[in-house]
Amino acid sequence: MKEDKQCICVRYTGHVQGVGFRYTVMSIAGRFPVAGFVRNESDGSVRLEAEGTADELTAFINAIRQSSLQRYIMEEQISWQSAAGRFQGFTIGHSR
Repeated sequence: MKEDKQCICVRYTGHVQGVGFRYTVMSIAGRFPVAGFVRNESDGSVRLEAEGTADELTAFINAIRQSSLQRYIMEEQISWQSAAGRFQGFTIGHSR
């Protein structure tokens, strides 16, 4: 069932705010058929949620890892779940 949509939630920690992290993730997202958001969190981390097939999401996360953002990421916490179809397109979310 490779075509089943999944949802990935990623929490990035490190020096991930104030370095163009969200805008770079948004640019990378445009290269993949994924939908979701990236936003700053009040604890200094960045949260990414995206829906797509497992293969698409894995490729998207790998592209983030291989981008210029890699040097700012200290830790990446990932969780997977079934997609709920909550997103239209990929956006920069409001800080929480």
